Amino acid sequence: MGEFTMPSLGADMDEGTLVEWLVEPGAPIRRGDPVAVVETAKSTIEVECFESGTMGRPLVEPGTTVPVGTPLALIETAAGTRGKAGRARKLRKEPQGPPAPERTRPAEPAEPVRTREPVASEAPGHGHVEAGPLIRHLAEEGGVDLAALRGSGPGGRVTRADIERAAAAAPTARTPTARAPRARVTPLARRRAAELGVDLSSVAGTGKDAAIRAEDVSRAASGHAGAPSPPPRTTAAVRASRPSEDQAPAMRRAIARLMSRANRDVPHYYLSTTVDMAVPMDWLHDRNRRSPMSERLLPAALLLKAAALAAHEVPELNGFWTDDRFTAGEGVHLGVAVSLRGGGLIAPVLRGADTLEVPALMSALKDLVSRARTGRLRGSEVSGATLTVTNLGDQGVETVFGVVHPPQVALVGFGRVVDRPWAVDGLLGVRPVVTVTLSADHRATDGAVGARYLTAVDRLLQNPEKL
Repeated sequence: MGEFTMPSLGADMDEGTLVEWLVEPGAPIRRGDPVAVVETAKSTIEVECFESGTMGRPLVEPGTTVPVGTPLALIETAAGTRGKAGRARKLRKEPQGPPAPERTRPAEPAEPVRTREPVASEAPGHGHVEAGPLIRHLAEEGGVDLAALRGSGPGGRVTRADIERAAAAAPTARTPTARAPRARVTPLARRRAAELGVDLSSVAGTGKDAAIRAEDVSRAASGHAGAPSPPPRTTAAVRASRPSEDQAPAMRRAIARLMSRANRDVPHYYLSTTVDMAVPMDWLHDRNRRSPMSERLLPAALLLKAAALAAHEVPELNGFWTDDRFTAGEGVHLGVAVSLRGGGLIAPVLRGADTLEVPALMSALKDLVSRARTGRLRGSEVSGATLTVTNLGDQGVETVFGVVHPPQVALVGFGRVVDRPWAVDGLLGVRPVVTVTLSADHRATDGAVGARYLTAVDRLLQNPEKL
């Protein structure tokens, strides 16, 4: 039996609010599946489970704020399920698991129960079927009536194979009482639908495997004339649907705490350089002319890729300062600062940015920015950044010096690409240039290391076809 706990989604997070459960008790879950929506001071995040098993009993109700590390629900893992089943078999004096080789001999006369006809329940007439939560879920999805099924497992227990055989035996001739597969609905979505008078059969789900979520119900309700008023804005669910408005004060407080600590505890040094962008911009324009509109690249894609590759070359700036020492990051994971529409910012993570091709990086960037501004990020996408990049070029800013986001040790800033007088081989002309800055933690590195990094960024940008 494992525990699903309130995760830490950033160095500045010490508590979170459970907004919504995305799975119901008894549902099978795999490692990496989103199981809950959590609201932090900065955003609303889908949180994944880090082990496979079956969703167990919730320990925290939606709308509750708890500290990081608080158990939110129990997860019945495969190992825990086997142990639990083993203890139950021992109490019933049944063999544990499939018969071992030495148990293939005929049953002893002292156990006449083994010779009886297999049945579908331990207590006839009481409707109890020997089947776990996963089997019941599979039966519901496949439209199989468990009460009419004889299990082939130990003690008449229904197995996955029994369900699959029953579903395959009558794929088109199910009885009227057999339930057809139905859309998954989160518990909060069911409550919201009841409050708003929304028919769930008419709602299209946007969650995993088309699961209907609370925001899908709210969206459907907005199109119904005369629909009941939504719940009060003080509920966590409504705060999640409007993160940029309702979370702005909390976000500003969280940013203030983190930046105050960073300026107090991190001895910064700052460097900047100006990079000639004529070659990369010519390459970019040529490529975009030959590409469909949906595949065209922005200068930001080249800048981010150069920043990631330079971090790979200068790993002293790619990692964390913890316990009075530097620890290099495992991979280059860029945190990209994104401004939110209602104010504030969040830095979702482009994982393995140095290994992504530029078009893939561009696609991942657009996806992250879109979901960051609609509160649809996952927990794994807001933590673990090894280096943060801020790009204010689209805001018209030419130079930006950022504050290091501890425990990281560096932050890279890109300004707007602007035309400036520029001398090349002794000849003066007008060239597109960009100012690149570095804010770094002087405990981990010094200016010489920072200079190597900025030189690497410049060199990489002069060879855009190799990015």
